Amino acid sequence: MADLPELIDGLPNICGQEPTIEQAIKAGQNKTLSQSPGAVDFGNIRAACAIALHQHQPLIPAGGDELHTAAIISNLKYMMDHQDIGDNYNAPAFAWCYKRMGEFIPQLIHEGKSPRVMLEYSGTLLYGLRQMGEDHVLDALKGMTMNPDYNWAVEWLGMPWGHAVAPSTPVQDYRLHVKAFQHHFAALFGTEALERVRGFSPSEMALPNHPDVAYEFVKTLNDCGFQWVLVQEHSVEQTDNGWHPQRPHLPHRLVCTNSKGETASIIALVKTQGSDTKLVAQMQPWYEAQSLQRWELAGKQVPPLVTQIADGENGGVMMNEFPDKFFEAARNASGSDVPLMNGSEYLEHLFAMGIKESDFTEIRPVQQGKIWEQMQPGDGPEKLAKVIDELKQSDHQFHMDGASWTNDLSWVKGYDNVLGPMEEASSVFHEKVLKPNTPTDDPNYRNALYHLMASQTSCYRYWGQGQWTDYGREICRRVTEIVKHDFG
Repeated sequence: MADLPELIDGLPNICGQEPTIEQAIKAGQNKTLSQSPGAVDFGNIRAACAIALHQHQPLIPAGGDELHTAAIISNLKYMMDHQDIGDNYNAPAFAWCYKRMGEFIPQLIHEGKSPRVMLEYSGTLLYGLRQMGEDHVLDALKGMTMNPDYNWAVEWLGMPWGHAVAPSTPVQDYRLHVKAFQHHFAALFGTEALERVRGFSPSEMALPNHPDVAYEFVKTLNDCGFQWVLVQEHSVEQTDNGWHPQRPHLPHRLVCTNSKGETASIIALVKTQGSDTKLVAQMQPWYEAQSLQRWELAGKQVPPLVTQIADGENGGVMMNEFPDKFFEAARNASGSDVPLMNGSEYLEHLFAMGIKESDFTEIRPVQQGKIWEQMQPGDGPEKLAKVIDELKQSDHQFHMDGASWTNDLSWVKGYDNVLGPMEEASSVFHEKVLKPNTPTDDPNYRNALYHLMASQTSCYRYWGQGQWTDYGREICRRVTEIVKHDFG
């Protein structure tokens, strides 16, 4: 397949080569992962452990003294340039954290070990690293990801390009983030590497529970070729009884039905416990896996998988303790009956045993059971809105955090209720860029999309007051200005 340029007109390659990307995703669906040099003897292991490292830095308008004209730069660059402020002295350590798996994995493989890690890096971080000249970081990641001697040990996870939070990001924008990440990833690491990206990690582990938004979320993942999604155990409930997952170390089937009666489903791997970086930094999931035995699933005995994700750079424990603990666990796990595995590899082994997706326990986003007690799928969005309002009145624990834009309403009508800058930026982009079907390889389209996605980073989603509020508003202002200037 043709190589894609990583940068176009100085911007990341986030759109414009959709047929090439779709071809790579389709090709990947027919390839197996588990015939690797470090393959696990799945029939003889008791349990396994999967860890994922989440890495993110936002893009901020801080490349200059005047907010309205400041260049958009990586927050990491700002930290590097201002190490005298707050915790910014950590910037070099953060850069090392982004790079180090590219050194650890080859080192362990050269020792004859069988390490594993899942990686989730935001598009804003990857572009920011390139923009600020930290090429050695990307080179280390490329070496590990593109070299077949090493890449069997590394599973990259998809994510929204700008670290957008699914419950509170307009559904049509969220889809753009997911596609942009695939684009940018293929441009950085090659289409062959994209073929191996099968799992998806939602930013902040936030799963939409509004039925219409949750359905769109899963449909987006299906349409973009993902085979499974990582979910937090407290964000889902078993469909049969409303409980949190009773066997979280086995895969589940996330089934989301909308108010029109449409249903979409995807395999879910359940992340247990809280998001405390100490759990991964000290490789606690591997020690937990050592206490487990094989479990019965669909009449077969299968090894449970303890799955955990954490920030890969935040906090002293992750910065300082993780390397030694990872080496220790990877060395001890290799060849043992409790190995490290990656998510897609584990699922592939289950399917090879004859386990089917329909054998997994069905789950749905938390709180949805209360809705379906009051209405039927197919009753429509108006009935859904009414039921949600009634439940909010009668049940103080009930919430539908982040119900989002759907095709049933327009954010453009009714501008008399002052819309927030984010909603305005999104609606202007939708009306003037998406609706007229602007070609995705149009440089103006790429520029507008880049700014829109940068504005939807989670750091700006939960505005308090202060500098981050100002940053978020400023990028939104630029989106609106760019769209109005370039698209009339």
